[in-house]
Amino acid sequence: MISDAAAVRHPLAYLLAVRGTNAEAYLLRVAKQHQHMGYGQMAYRKEKASRWIAGIYAPNYHTQLAMAALENIPPEAIHAHGWPGWLLLALPDHALFTLPWTTTGAVHALEITGGPVDRRQFLITTSVTLGTTVAQWSAAAPAGAAPTAGRHIGADVPAHFERRLDSLRRLDDTVGSGAVYDAARSELRLITATLKNASFGEGVERRLFGVAAEASRSAGWTAYDSGKAAAAERHYSTALRAAAEAGDPVVGANTLAFWAIQHYSTGDPRGAVDLIEAALSQTSRIGSPRLISMLHARACRAHAHAGDFRAADRSANAALDAYEHAGPIEDDLPCVYWYNLGEAHQLIGSSALNLGHPKRAVSHFLDASTAQEAYNGDAFPRGHAIYLARLAEAHLSLGDVDAAVATAHDAVDRMGGVTSARGTSTLEDLRKKLARRRGIPTVAEFLDYTGTE
Repeated sequence: MISDAAAVRHPLAYLLAVRGTNAEAYLLRVAKQHQHMGYGQMAYRKEKASRWIAGIYAPNYHTQLAMAALENIPPEAIHAHGWPGWLLLALPDHALFTLPWTTTGAVHALEITGGPVDRRQFLITTSVTLGTTVAQWSAAAPAGAAPTAGRHIGADVPAHFERRLDSLRRLDDTVGSGAVYDAARSELRLITATLKNASFGEGVERRLFGVAAEASRSAGWTAYDSGKAAAAERHYSTALRAAAEAGDPVVGANTLAFWAIQHYSTGDPRGAVDLIEAALSQTSRIGSPRLISMLHARACRAHAHAGDFRAADRSANAALDAYEHAGPIEDDLPCVYWYNLGEAHQLIGSSALNLGHPKRAVSHFLDASTAQEAYNGDAFPRGHAIYLARLAEAHLSLGDVDAAVATAHDAVDRMGGVTSARGTSTLEDLRKKLARRRGIPTVAEFLDYTGTE
């Protein structure tokens, strides 16, 4: 049995969906090609593809050669990209994963991701492609010689973009992700056009790539929060390329942290751990204890989703320890304006809930509101609604139905007016858990009020 998360993340499942065919029909074509190439007969039962997609085993070399020939992909690609990574070459949007890690490749990636919205809902970053992307980011050199053609611009231009992107980050908190996604993509197109058509010095070029990375990261986050998972994956991948050209470890690490959220939330916690570990490898270059604390808190979330209590606990302690060295938030990096001690407790509490420790979760959720730097729910209504839903779930797990219902009402009220597919899904999950207790009057009233059933 293949999980939904595994299926949508595998290139073969994606390929079959894009082609509008099923596994048995596709394998029949592969079997004919296999025999035509002199490799003999090949079974083509659909269970074979199911096992490949589930990762139980990979097709043998001759089968992969037959598949590659069927897709007009050269045999050397099998060695260069491995299974199932080379299958990405048969997909419509494979370019992002095969472009060279050069300035030209980064600009091309920015053009692709800033283009028309892709409505497909398949994820295509396998563990192979994810690992390759992170390794290439770690080894990539920043942009060198800047272009000399076009109208010359100075440092004021990237400074304008930086201010505009800071405003977008804050608008996302209050108006929601839908409109901000469109705005981030527009910003990305404008920055890309500037990179292509203007001339500038090396320092300005790197700052432009830095704002391009942040615009793509912002588009990735708001795409994911709007329910556009495939688009988000492409934006994050592109943001990492632009961050490499910028030589900016901060925007790279921040991108990896947000990318990890998508992976641990969609059934790939191990991939999320790899992303966060790559971000933490830049600790010596980041220079912000607040950002480092946030990365450890994200690692805690990833380990919790993976069911690794000890690793989650170590990361939680590392997050709190790092935060002790954080300076005033107004003097810190702009990208961590939202992260304080209260937020750290919210993330650690969420992790405890994932690990089946509701009492510990409630303790951290309450600490979030009473910490010296308390969580600011008024400034982050979407986040506050999600955390309140998790607190309600923790109360419910402890048998305190009255507290669960009261907190659930608060969560729904906080969410009003802010667009977020992620927030809506979280509240819907809570309602399903409460629905099991519909016989309790206060629960029935809440379900009726929120329109369940």
